[in-house]
Amino acid sequence: MRAIVITKPGGPEVLSLVERPLPEPSRGEVRVRVRATAVNRADLLQRMGHYPAPADAPPDIPGLEIAGEVDALGPGVERLKLGDRVFGLVGGGGYAEAITSHERALATIPATMSFEDAAAVPEAFITAHDAIVTQCGLRSGETLLISAAGSGVGTAAIQLGRAMGATVVGTARTQDKLERARPLGLDLGVVPVDGRFADRVPRAHVILELVGGAYLNEDLQALAPLGRIALVGLLAGRKTELDLGAVLAKRARIFGTVLRARPLEEKIAAVRAFETQVVPLLERGVIKPIVDRVLPLSDAARAHEHMASNEGFGKIVLSV
Repeated sequence: MRAIVITKPGGPEVLSLVERPLPEPSRGEVRVRVRATAVNRADLLQRMGHYPAPADAPPDIPGLEIAGEVDALGPGVERLKLGDRVFGLVGGGGYAEAITSHERALATIPATMSFEDAAAVPEAFITAHDAIVTQCGLRSGETLLISAAGSGVGTAAIQLGRAMGATVVGTARTQDKLERARPLGLDLGVVPVDGRFADRVPRAHVILELVGGAYLNEDLQALAPLGRIALVGLLAGRKTELDLGAVLAKRARIFGTVLRARPLEEKIAAVRAFETQVVPLLERGVIKPIVDRVLPLSDAARAHEHMASNEGFGKIVLSV
């Protein structure tokens, strides 16, 4: 099979297209003929040597989400059959023509959805749903604040917030990204000035923090009493000074969350909640993946360069 590998830590130029043996599924696993995958910040960090793959994933093939067809079954598989169209999260190895996965960590792709669109779904929508619904308990009538509203997870969270009846507020680097987010359900958009935005947004009950760094203190200022913050991304840095008095006064809850490092059973639980609560919304067209562009697998380096530029809106997909 063809696969993109990281030949050594470095820039996009270290990504190389090579031939690798086809993986074989173990008990409870299926092999998926990957038709599309998508690029995530974690892939860039792994390429630079800052985010190693978990022990059960290929150490040098990036890629955290896949869409494709089941083409081989391991012993004990019960849910899926050959030819099923599936998508889901993987610990790594998505930039390849085939990958193995536990069958319960995959969901069925809606019949009307293309593989390219499906590949833009798992990381964005499972991350957003797990953070704002499962962990933060967003309810109808509450206000949801999203940083990096034009990102893949941001565009997913906007749509989920709207579907749940929340007021959705977002921040982004440019006004253009905010305008493009409005049709998705963004009620109010703010471009931070010198990293500040708290005085221009309504008090939020749930905050999805995708930037990190000093944004966390702004989040605390913008948070309503008994509010919840889900910290997902660290694009602005992993350290900041925090006003603990504000945490106490607002009785705030701050959740740190990652999906890649979770045990298999926790990943399966997140995918099952996604399949039950989110996939029906995709099937009915209530929500949809936002694709910035589709490139061939051989152009993975160009896809990484585009993501690093922060100019995209939505997901960058690689057709395999």
